Amino acid sequence: MRLLIFFDLPMETSKNRHDYAVFHRFLIKSGFIMMQKSVYSKLVINGMVSKAEKERIGHNLPPEGIVEMLEITENQFSKIEYLVGDKQSLVEESMDRIVEV
Repeated sequence: MRLLIFFDLPMETSKNRHDYAVFHRFLIKSGFIMMQKSVYSKLVINGMVSKAEKERIGHNLPPEGIVEMLEITENQFSKIEYLVGDKQSLVEESMDRIVEV
């Protein structure tokens, strides 16, 4: 399954921009991949891992803005249609499980 993170954070002050940068770095270090500027995804192997990730995100939320999470199956994720632009090489289109050691 995939855990998708969507967020809309204010960027008006230097503190806002700092909070955005801290949250962005947290997501990248946690294994999330940027799909769009404020849309990130991560492959999770089961509901327990997803729940743990959701809790970690909850503890690292920026003080302002909106952060949303959505859990979907790999089958649902594989049905994403790219309507504009070139195909991205970072997107895995296989239904095979990926295991990193």
